[in-house]
Amino acid sequence: MIRTLAILGAVFWAAQASAVTCEKLTHEGKRYTICEVDAASEDLRLFLKDSNDELLGHFSSVNEALEPTGKRLAFAMNAGMYHDDRSPVGHYVENGQELMRVIPNPGPGNFGLLPNGVFCIRDDRADVIETLEFIDDSPECRFASQSGPMLVIDGELHPRFLLDSTSRYVRNGVGTSEDGTRAVFAISEDYVTFHEFGSLFRDVLETPNALFFDGNISRLYDRAANRSDVGFSLGPIVGVVQDIP
Repeated sequence: MIRTLAILGAVFWAAQASAVTCEKLTHEGKRYTICEVDAASEDLRLFLKDSNDELLGHFSSVNEALEPTGKRLAFAMNAGMYHDDRSPVGHYVENGQELMRVIPNPGPGNFGLLPNGVFCIRDDRADVIETLEFIDDSPECRFASQSGPMLVIDGELHPRFLLDSTSRYVRNGVGTSEDGTRAVFAISEDYVTFHEFGSLFRDVLETPNALFFDGNISRLYDRAANRSDVGFSLGPIVGVVQDIP
């Protein structure tokens, strides 16, 4: 009994010490990696350029920029669509500074498949907010990234998602709890449709609002699992920052 309690205590301590918890799951035959962040207590940020205004673009570059401050990434993923020069397609705020305005109108591609939304990080919470609601409420986000389409809107799948769609990609996105304390990030390990991906957030992760970040180029960094997906340069990156031991 004492040994069991000791093991449980060690597991609890490890969970408490970790800035983010990532795990693998399978839903309706598709594999995913899920990373959950306590948005009320963890240091969740967005990254685009370094102090010299040079594009970061890679998880390794973010770690290099953080190192002089005694910090490092615990987790990260790409966090929104970008132009060829890696500038954000939609609204983008970093450290309270707006670098790109909100785009409210429909347009080509997944970003313009309304409703889309904004991932807004504040001091004690993080929220996925539908774009027109975001414009009406004008929340003060310390960090923000607009992307699209919304995957889940107030508990319902995006109305344009088709059950029999043949469009399949590796996809990644984020969902948030109603009180803003849970930010749940997901990346598919298999090719999935929007309907399948949105259903994961609605039915399994139970996030009432969820936002698509991107597809095909989706990448994940998980320090605990020694995973750092590589490829060409990214635009916005979201990450949890922790102290270097």
